[in-house]
Amino acid sequence: MSAAHPAADSPAPAPAGESNPVREAIEQAIAEHPVILFMKGTPEAPACGFSARTVAALQALEARFAAVDVLPDPRIRQELSAISNWPTIPQLFIDGELVGGCDIVTEMYESGELAQALAAN
Repeated sequence: MSAAHPAADSPAPAPAGESNPVREAIEQAIAEHPVILFMKGTPEAPACGFSARTVAALQALEARFAAVDVLPDPRIRQELSAISNWPTIPQLFIDGELVGGCDIVTEMYESGELAQALAAN
């Protein structure tokens, strides 16, 4: 008996043109929420330091934001990365546009750009 390759356990993103409920749900969530963070865990209980730092920056600015935990279903992370062309989590979207991950959000917070982007929405 041979061990399965880890990638073999992960479903591949659906080809373009086929119905993909996970991708559609992600796209709808991005469209419906002016500020949305895809993260590991929840704002109340982040499951990684990068997600925790991103949440802290948003909360420091008293930003209202939706959050999606990518951990319960690996398809969320796969489809999100296919949509955004960004491989890592967390991912912050403002007005339907990817802002970036933890490092970019932290830099924007420190420079004041994040407050400006949040105020503009």
